[in-house]
Amino acid sequence: MQTLATSFSSGALVGADKVEQFRNQAKELESVFLNTLLSEMFSSIKTEGEFGGGYAEETWRGMQSEQYAASLAQNGGVGIADQIMRQLLSAQENMQNSTSANPYSNTDTKVNS
Repeated sequence: MQTLATSFSSGALVGADKVEQFRNQAKELESVFLNTLLSEMFSSIKTEGEFGGGYAEETWRGMQSEQYAASLAQNGGVGIADQIMRQLLSAQENMQNSTSANPYSNTDTKVNS
């Protein structure tokens, strides 16, 4: 398994498969956020006339904002995914550091005295 050290780590290594998983989760969350913003933006547009309004347009706008958001997130987004990645990697490294410092600490098991 290939491991990568991040620039802000204290030497703890995170597997490349975890980094890719975190990247995908961060992009997905950014996409959801952008979809919410775009949906609100599109809802403010007034549509009247021969081809405007109705249930079909509402459905289409929902799909359109979802696709725009996914495309934006996959092509760099607005930087939210990068911030989420940093937080996920930092949390993973902190967890690895805390378990390596005390390998006998396990909160799931109870010891009877």
